[in-house]
Amino acid sequence: MSIVEYRYCICILLSFSFVGSSVSADDASDAKRVLFSFDDESQLAGIEARDMKLSIAESGSGTKLQVQSGHEIDWPGITLKPKGEFWDGSPYQRFAMDVSNTGDTGFELGLRIDNPGGDGQTDSVTVMTFVKPGESRTVSASLSDTPWQFSKPLKLHGMHAAPGQQAIDPAKIKEVILFLRTPNTDHQFTIDNVRFEKPVTVLDRDAFLPFIDEYGQYIHGEWPGKIHSDEQLIQNRESEQKELAEHPGPKSFNRFGGWQDGPKSEPGKFFRTEKHDGKWWLIDPDGCRFWSHGIDAVSIRFGGTGIDDREDYFRNLPSKDVPLGQFYNTSTWAFGFYADRVPFEMYNFYTANLYRKYGGDWPAEFADVAHKRLRSWGLNTLASWSDPAVYLQHRTPYTAFVYVEDCPTLDGAQKMWTKFADVFDPKFRESVVAGIEKCGESIGDPWCLGFYVDNELFWGDNNSLALWTLACPATQAAKQTFVADLKAKYETIEKLNEAWGTAHENWEAFTESTTLPDAAKAADDLHAFSVKFAETYFATVKDELDKAAPGQLYLGCRFIWFNDVSLRAASDSCDVVSFNQYRYDVSDLHSSEGTDRPIMIGEFHFGALDRGLFHPTKVPARDQEHRAECYKDFLHSALANPNIVGTHWFQYTSEPTAGRGDGENYQVGFVDNCDTPYEETINAARQIGREMYEYRAASE
Repeated sequence: MSIVEYRYCICILLSFSFVGSSVSADDASDAKRVLFSFDDESQLAGIEARDMKLSIAESGSGTKLQVQSGHEIDWPGITLKPKGEFWDGSPYQRFAMDVSNTGDTGFELGLRIDNPGGDGQTDSVTVMTFVKPGESRTVSASLSDTPWQFSKPLKLHGMHAAPGQQAIDPAKIKEVILFLRTPNTDHQFTIDNVRFEKPVTVLDRDAFLPFIDEYGQYIHGEWPGKIHSDEQLIQNRESEQKELAEHPGPKSFNRFGGWQDGPKSEPGKFFRTEKHDGKWWLIDPDGCRFWSHGIDAVSIRFGGTGIDDREDYFRNLPSKDVPLGQFYNTSTWAFGFYADRVPFEMYNFYTANLYRKYGGDWPAEFADVAHKRLRSWGLNTLASWSDPAVYLQHRTPYTAFVYVEDCPTLDGAQKMWTKFADVFDPKFRESVVAGIEKCGESIGDPWCLGFYVDNELFWGDNNSLALWTLACPATQAAKQTFVADLKAKYETIEKLNEAWGTAHENWEAFTESTTLPDAAKAADDLHAFSVKFAETYFATVKDELDKAAPGQLYLGCRFIWFNDVSLRAASDSCDVVSFNQYRYDVSDLHSSEGTDRPIMIGEFHFGALDRGLFHPTKVPARDQEHRAECYKDFLHSALANPNIVGTHWFQYTSEPTAGRGDGENYQVGFVDNCDTPYEETINAARQIGREMYEYRAASE
């Protein structure tokens, strides 16, 4: 499994209870069906193992499968297969097993369920989870996107997960794979009670629509904190005002959220980095050590969901001539269902609920409450994509975001979110300058922690930038630069042909060609140009930031895909190397080998399915209590990592129940779409905020 597969795996985990118009499955259905109980050695014959040794172990509760895992390969694992052609799990909500970590170190464990043809991305469901030393827990994966099936088919559109939809056919499970994610040491654990469990809930298809209420919530369910009236929103506002006043924030925080009780450095004009006792820190303008405990997208922009072609999903949408009608808008940003329907109409339930809750001055109330919440919750950074109307109040430090737009891209590059920019085209530097200029209010601002430039660029492997360049037309600036470098090295086309095993007639023919060479024969030249390309990218940005905002931090490009070439180039130019890390633990995260740069986590999160949403995020939790545990564990792993200087949760509000423009509808927020805080996560953040500076200073 590659990092791309890991990023895009469908991570649906565990169950949640809803009531309402749903009806139970056949009462005669068993509550669970055991597939493996490991009662004797004969069960081992049907298990395939890769860098794992298996045996049957006796315990006080019976027999279990004992697993001794090596670390010679990236993904050691076992494969369980049915005796017949398939396992039929269609009567059940989920596949589960009991796992006990009997070793001294934790590990990241993957559970993958395949239909015929499953490859980890299609016809598969994959769940990643972290198992602590000595921990015994149930590891499970949903067999459907949600715990419901319809009485007859109903296709729902525009959501990454929705009731009645299935990523795989639970009646045709070909195999189950259990694996460790890139371990760097041996591990040992036990497995027992492999089973299907929790009979599915059947929904009446004819009574299902509409399924989104006036507040943007799922109609056919109940959960703690669900909103049923405007009066309830107002009551929440008043009770939270008292609660925030009673909990104003950690006493250890100075005005920036830095460690006012800790060791001091010289005050400065801006945030900077320093290394003390082997640990990297940010230093705030008052000279206090600062660790960035932040949250992304503190904004009113992200609560919209598509209405067009889905009108029957929603109950009692307001007309446009009433006050609540102001929250319609038109969008042109879309993937998936709406990609070929732009422009399309959206309704922002989150801002509508803010209006209901705070009245006509809701934007100002939103900003004021956001600052109070973050300080009360032990957070000290307004991170990426937060609203300028919030962060320019200079009450909470923030990160600025520079977008490099409207410049030529590599025609031959592989596209993920976008294609890679041609950094050798003069318009690239012009675009960097233009992007920085758009952040003008942050230039020279002591409350600005630093600047991210770009987001989740796709770098391919170490030689991809060069190969993509060779696939470009002759007019591409990058290709002209590459050809010039090769001419300087080889002088004649004959010498290049000899080295690469090619047969180009002349340099012009080589430049015109988009046929890629043998990557092994051209490896040295491909690598050299890829290094030059990556270094040019980061150095150009650094150069322009230093000119426009001298003394302020360059926070990098927020890696989600990366390679050695890109990491080393980033470490050479960036003040802080940033990563978006959707995993349970970052204790092993570091910058390029042989370099020493502080690291910022630009995004992470966890989600669960017990608060009315249909997708638990790509890093799922069992419920809100487990979500809070995951938060604390992740933060502790980051605080103990001497390179990491901060973590930023994505994002402030959960995504719309019916999906945003690209269909994402994850339970990612610190607050839901009715602006109600998730209490368990808030309490976890508060605990971290109170203890993080002492924990950081004391951790080994």
